[in-house]
Amino acid sequence: MICILLVAGHGTLLEAEIKQNDGTDLYRHLIGVPVTLLPGIGGKKILDFWWKTVNVRQLFTEAYLVTNADKYKHFERWATANDFPVENIINNGSTTVEDCLGDVADLELAIRCRKLQDDIMIAGNMLCEDQNFDLAQVIRFFRSKPGELIIYYEMEEGGNSTSRGIVEVCPDSHRITSFLEKPWEGLTSSCLTSVVFYCIRKETLPFLSDHLRQTETTDRSFGRFWERVINQNQLDVFGMKLPTGFQLIGQVGLSDYMKWLTRFSTKQQDNSSRPITFRSFARVGLMGNPSDGFNGKTIAMTIKNFWAEVTLVKSQTLVLLPHPLNDPTEFGSLQDLFSISRKEGYLGGLRLLQATCKKFYQFCCKHGIALTKKNFTLKYDTNIPRQVGLAGSSAIVSAALKCLMTFFHLTDNDLPKPVRANFILSVETDELFITAGLQDRVVQVYEGLVYMDFSKKLMEEQGYGNYISMDMCGLPQFWLAYMSDPSDSGRIHNNVRQRWLSGEPLVIEVMETFAQLTDQARVALKDRDWNHLAQLMDQNFELRRSVYSDECLGPGNLMMVALAKQFGSAVKLPGSGGSVVGLCLNPGKLVEMRQAFQEAGCVFCVITPYNPSASTVISQLELLPHGSSQAPQGQHGPLAEYQKMEMQIHK
Repeated sequence: MICILLVAGHGTLLEAEIKQNDGTDLYRHLIGVPVTLLPGIGGKKILDFWWKTVNVRQLFTEAYLVTNADKYKHFERWATANDFPVENIINNGSTTVEDCLGDVADLELAIRCRKLQDDIMIAGNMLCEDQNFDLAQVIRFFRSKPGELIIYYEMEEGGNSTSRGIVEVCPDSHRITSFLEKPWEGLTSSCLTSVVFYCIRKETLPFLSDHLRQTETTDRSFGRFWERVINQNQLDVFGMKLPTGFQLIGQVGLSDYMKWLTRFSTKQQDNSSRPITFRSFARVGLMGNPSDGFNGKTIAMTIKNFWAEVTLVKSQTLVLLPHPLNDPTEFGSLQDLFSISRKEGYLGGLRLLQATCKKFYQFCCKHGIALTKKNFTLKYDTNIPRQVGLAGSSAIVSAALKCLMTFFHLTDNDLPKPVRANFILSVETDELFITAGLQDRVVQVYEGLVYMDFSKKLMEEQGYGNYISMDMCGLPQFWLAYMSDPSDSGRIHNNVRQRWLSGEPLVIEVMETFAQLTDQARVALKDRDWNHLAQLMDQNFELRRSVYSDECLGPGNLMMVALAKQFGSAVKLPGSGGSVVGLCLNPGKLVEMRQAFQEAGCVFCVITPYNPSASTVISQLELLPHGSSQAPQGQHGPLAEYQKMEMQIHK
């Protein structure tokens, strides 16, 4: 592959604004300097960033630079100072804006003069906000597609799409279905913006000459070329997203340049080593589980009692830190190792971080998202008890994914919530072979109280179910109990899946009934009919018991259910086993019931629901990345009181 840098702009707007507005002579020395050679952060010029990116010998056989006669001497001096071959600078002969050739003609000139017959990557005179992206990933994606490649980015809110090339992209095939060069306002809702950053196959190069023969001299931009060949279905063109913005595009003025300097210097300070921290919460299945793995319906809720927290910090190398308790590497003795391994197994949370990172990179490669080349250190903490069916594993994966998305600037458009839930599930099932259902990941992504419909038709048509957040105001008091020494919760599924896949009538009927109970529970929650909800929870457990044998459910789970019923509380399994969730309509029984569970060797706690729409200031801070500009400010309110309390504690 050959790289061609198109830098033949004349920079007339910048010169004019400097002469008119720079009364201090502060920028007089920039008159006549090409835009790509303007001094930037740390003395680096725009072209320095591009040359560092493309100067990778194993990616390109040659690199060429096309400029004009007016600015040629500037680039010649830059080349001698930066180990760029001067003989690879091509002069298009233009001396004014009026006689410039246009980007397509500049590229065609380079191809014709140097008799180029290879695939070509083209870059222009603009700057990516995070220039250290993985160019090898871009080329691999180009090679994987049967056509040309356009790099695009998502324009910031309030950006002017009428001055850019706007693309519409098929989310499944990544094919660019439409290219609109500086469209009229309202012509498209897309905010995906193309820049002069393309990969073109050698077989396509003749199209450039054809385009030049059929267009006027004033209409030789790449935007018009792509608009023509894409909208007329002459070429198959695909899109790859850079999850960052671009600056200094097109006609650049003094204000654009000054804004860029300020923005990049501020960004460099902000991104030094500020940590990113996210939490995901444990969940309890209130109704319908375990039918989420059998095209059923469920209602689940995130709870504040238990959580997993992941922190990401930028670092020189990529480091995954083991948790001192969950990933032990030092033991007091061989007996200590034996006892810990027997109780907790061999696998902690470190494998979850590693699998999430691997799957994240794989997802971005497959879905046309070019990541920047920067490293990080990832660590986690969690208080979710192991093997009691509260979705502890998926909470770690969910929190880690939030950190990665924030670090690499991915948005909900790149990973929508339904797709995110599928992603988290695939980390566990595909990478680590953990038995898991979908509801855990869905409720941890959406958070709060969520109704989920996993019907076969929905899953086949759109790849995910129908997920609806429910009102959490005025919920009754739920409680949770779990065994202090549980068995592996994943074994509770036994052979039910095989029976379901083989079409056993009993299993099919039970799963359909779970869905019916869930719909009834949804109505009961809406109507605040807690008596009916309690009855449905009891029915949920008995229905589960009818298809899973008592031997499969295990004596511990059956003991906890029987104990709850002694106090007249509704009860069911919130997950795959090892814990029970209950609804006690007589609050006076809670203290007595807690004592009974504790005497039976169980842990008992009153549930505190996590409601994302009604969080306090402090809980909002827990969810935001550290240093986020969204954090509440001011000298009054809960945050100020919390800070005062912290100061008193430190004193």
